[in-house]
Amino acid sequence: MPTFNDPVADSDQLREAVRGLAHATRSIEDPTSIYPVLGSISSALASLSQSLHQLGQFHDGPRRKQAWMSGDPHAGRAASYRESWELHRAAEMIDQVAHGVSRAHEIEATIAYDVHDCASSEPVRRPSYQPGMSL
Repeated sequence: MPTFNDPVADSDQLREAVRGLAHATRSIEDPTSIYPVLGSISSALASLSQSLHQLGQFHDGPRRKQAWMSGDPHAGRAASYRESWELHRAAEMIDQVAHGVSRAHEIEATIAYDVHDCASSEPVRRPSYQPGMSL
């Protein structure tokens, strides 16, 4: 569960969730699950982009002046500036990826699948009727 106030714990949960998604999407048995998965990924990418911008903004503000590297405040500020640049740059790239996933999500909404061909939609085999109470 997200904590909404502990970025370390929440980022660890994100890593595990994305790892689980990578495992779960190795084979898709029900193609109708693709639409909601793409929607969730699109939303997650937008949040990830926002998070990276916010981390970059930390280094944009007055905290940059507090950064030190090997006792050299100038080197610390320069490193903080470079880190901010890379975080904002990565956030913009992820935003572009999010737009691509969002477009794929929209296209997926137009696709119809014949669910009779899916293994997961086979009728459930039930035992023949037996008198008495079932548990």
